[in-house]
Amino acid sequence: MLNIGIFALFVVVTLIIVFRASRNTKTASDYYAAGHAFTGPQNGVAIAGDYLSAASFLGIAGAIAVYGYDGFLYSIGFLVAWLVALLLVAELLRNTGRYTMGDVLSFRMKERPVRTAASLSTLAVTFFYLLAQMAGAGGLVALLLGITSKAGQAAVIAVVGALMILYVLVGGMRGTTWVQIIKAALLIAGAFVMTVWVLGLYGFNLSGLLGAAADVGGEKLLNPGAQYGKTGTSQLDFVSLGIALVLGTAGLPHVLMRFYTVPTAKEARRSVVWAIWLIGLFYLFTLVLGYGAGSLVGSEVIKKAPGGVNSAAPLLALELGGPLLLGFISAVAFATILAVVAGLTITASASFAHDIYANVLKKGSVDDKAQEVRVARITAVVIGVVSILGGIAANGQNVAFLVALAFAVAASANLPTLLYSLFWKRFNTNGALWSIYGGLAVTIVLIVFSPAVSGGEESMFPSLDFALFPLKNPGLVSIPVSFLLGYLGTVLSKEPLNAQKYAEMEVRSLTGAGSEKAITH
Repeated sequence: MLNIGIFALFVVVTLIIVFRASRNTKTASDYYAAGHAFTGPQNGVAIAGDYLSAASFLGIAGAIAVYGYDGFLYSIGFLVAWLVALLLVAELLRNTGRYTMGDVLSFRMKERPVRTAASLSTLAVTFFYLLAQMAGAGGLVALLLGITSKAGQAAVIAVVGALMILYVLVGGMRGTTWVQIIKAALLIAGAFVMTVWVLGLYGFNLSGLLGAAADVGGEKLLNPGAQYGKTGTSQLDFVSLGIALVLGTAGLPHVLMRFYTVPTAKEARRSVVWAIWLIGLFYLFTLVLGYGAGSLVGSEVIKKAPGGVNSAAPLLALELGGPLLLGFISAVAFATILAVVAGLTITASASFAHDIYANVLKKGSVDDKAQEVRVARITAVVIGVVSILGGIAANGQNVAFLVALAFAVAASANLPTLLYSLFWKRFNTNGALWSIYGGLAVTIVLIVFSPAVSGGEESMFPSLDFALFPLKNPGLVSIPVSFLLGYLGTVLSKEPLNAQKYAEMEVRSLTGAGSEKAITH
């Protein structure tokens, strides 16, 4: 019960912080963007906390332990992706928008249809990501508490969901950000301790660690192909996954929304640089943790554990420091899930309340800003309930894989539209709608008819077989299709070019001139 005690302590401390933060949450700007009051370094740590999810800690460490080289692809993809976010999105987005992705897209286009599309896309990406976090919660508690019954795991997922809703309702973005900062510090510190411990066992010789892992799990851990094989389809799946990871980050709504919590574009840029350093350091730790679990625990033991591949890091902690370290690492993993789902929930609820309720249904004339925040809080409750039910259904799935699907949706539905909007003068409403709806539809259809859902032992529905599309991750097809649809929708449209509006957006996005209008309360 030690791990439960540590987790309960984390919850109590963070709830106190959230309640204190709620005193300053009065306006819509406070609720959605923390009053733009965080510094670049603070926001960078929070971004790391938001980004280093259960997939990063549990899924990637497990994938490296079991599949070696192929599992490390997740780490490389997740890290390299930040260069795309830094160079193409962060500063421009902060200068142009206010709270959500819909603000940027509607700047020079027809507001209501574009905001509706952006909000639906945000909700879709958020749902996939929430599924991953909730599935991680179920797998983790199966290992820690020995709760193997589906009913018991479902109860734990419901508790995580209830806490998530409480964080968002009370603290808004300000409270959620502080939770993410604390969680990032704990996660990186815990991973650092375990990394030093593992390396110490092998004389701080990485080659010795890799050799020991290969002795236990076979030479396949050091070579490509353990997870994706060497067939043409497997290699294409490998490429598709990599493209989705690299391009997906710059389209993740909960990451994009973090750029609005800082006062200037310069701070947005600083926050991404901080995030890159922290995330890069953590992924170096996952390499050691993954191979450490492979050598000290063994891939066969990991695969047979109640949480499956996701159990590698907790089992390694148990092997190294016994129940005490297991309790700390497990509590950190729980905290990881809690902080990330809170960030996802506030993003989805803000998108619905700000884009659909305030600007589509009310046509931008919401007299009482408190009413908009009330709608956001109601939406958070609904999203929380849906994510609990979805998490129960997805319990047992590999969380890193589920997150990769969320990245595919983000890279296909969001990124092409954002880039076209920021950099292509001719781009118009029709192109945006084709890109978002087309990218979203193609991605979801390909996922449904992929081996990820049916037709294999590791599929969501292994007893069924309607896999018509050969790749588990659709990014290789869905991302180019979305770019193409955005182009065709624009050139085939008769909507006139608004050169003045594009010029205004270009000046604001590149220089920040006039961006104060985007953050007025």
